[in-house]
Amino acid sequence: MGSANRRTFLKQSAVAAASVTLPVDRLWSLSASSASALRAWITAGEDRFRETSVAPWQPASETAGPTIEIDPARRFQTILGFGGAFTDASCYLLSRMDPASRQQLLNDLVGHDGLRMSVCRTCVGSSDYSLSAYSFDDASEPDPNLTHFSIDHDKAYILPMLRAAQQTNPDLFLFSAPWSPPGWMKAGKSLLGGSMRNHYFASYAQYFVKFIEGYRNEGVKIGAVTSQNEVDTDQDGRMPAALWGQEYEINFVKGFLGPALQQSSPDTKIWILDHNYNLWGRVIDELEDPDLFQYVDGVAWHGYYGDVSAMTRVHDAFPSKHAYWTEGGPDISDPNYATDWAKWAVTFAGILKNWARCIVSWNLVLDENGHPNIGPFQCGGVVTLNSRSGAITQSGQYWAFAHFSKVIDRGAYVLGTSGTLSGIDHVAFQNPDGGYVLVVGNQAEARQVHCRVGGNATTLDLPANSVITLTWT
Repeated sequence: MGSANRRTFLKQSAVAAASVTLPVDRLWSLSASSASALRAWITAGEDRFRETSVAPWQPASETAGPTIEIDPARRFQTILGFGGAFTDASCYLLSRMDPASRQQLLNDLVGHDGLRMSVCRTCVGSSDYSLSAYSFDDASEPDPNLTHFSIDHDKAYILPMLRAAQQTNPDLFLFSAPWSPPGWMKAGKSLLGGSMRNHYFASYAQYFVKFIEGYRNEGVKIGAVTSQNEVDTDQDGRMPAALWGQEYEINFVKGFLGPALQQSSPDTKIWILDHNYNLWGRVIDELEDPDLFQYVDGVAWHGYYGDVSAMTRVHDAFPSKHAYWTEGGPDISDPNYATDWAKWAVTFAGILKNWARCIVSWNLVLDENGHPNIGPFQCGGVVTLNSRSGAITQSGQYWAFAHFSKVIDRGAYVLGTSGTLSGIDHVAFQNPDGGYVLVVGNQAEARQVHCRVGGNATTLDLPANSVITLTWT
């Protein structure tokens, strides 16, 4: 893109400013006498999101020691929500539960009185967390007219579980990603690894259309799609995967997928990349193409490689394009699987302070061995369903989610905070109803920190490996 065009795009995209700063006197008039009482919840030791007491707001004084400053006058992005992936594996395990236990688990994950997960991922065909490798058009010969296309596989247990989740939470936003195009569209003709062939781009765009329409006819709306899960790896042919070069993704989105969805499903958004922070340069190159730019709502990010600040690099170049954090889950082999809530809370804070509108884990449910799994990796679910006893174990990530998703509503603004504290991170929000939220994660030893907003302050005692959430109005 020429420099003049780039400047035009940046001017257009500056509609979403780097942050919205409003007069402090309009946003914040808290006094110790008028402030509502603080409410607080803690996860530490044997406590799991237990309501606890904290000192009330007091007029701030000059105090020594670590301090978190909250600045309600600085607003950043709005929150879409939090969630996990309804993979083939997770849906299969859910479908095998007795109906009452399954509904109880869905209530706990997506229900109003549970985690309130509201943004969840599905797979377009199989992923590595499936019972088998499949696509929606597994023809033995090339089928460019998609005469063999069918979503019948998903009708058995995936679509029923998605409908049950939507009934539990009618505001559930679903987005979908393919791990591989049908094998006949690829070099090597296999779902396992390899790369896409560009002469099937038109057929593949219609494949997306048929998927979205097929799901819609089954009562499941897909709000967004990504062109490929993890565009930059074929996972050495060990699982459903596909390489998508930068030019291929640009040409597919701008020439085929974008126009096809604009005509058939204009409400379905397109997110590019769906891969790691270290590919931020690729994202900037892609968004500089004006024909791609017009079709793309945002960028899907994974947190496995690179630095979280990559999302801010891209935001600063293209402020109108949203960031969505779409994959990162616990490791079932990690001895801290069930207790690493502070690590995840600190991770989440960093993600949200770098413009992400959602945080979505990987598999919602797996068994104690990280199965079902046809791939080479050993992930854990947000919860573990024991294959023998049926017992549910919550991961540390689950408890980190509780400190965000239970109290932060869709449409909340991320607010400015400051205070660099070793082993501690923090992030604040203002909900649409005007209430405020502060989440603090402490990976370090037990310590005391001060929280200050306007002319008032309180003090928090943070145990080692703890997460604390404060709310007030």
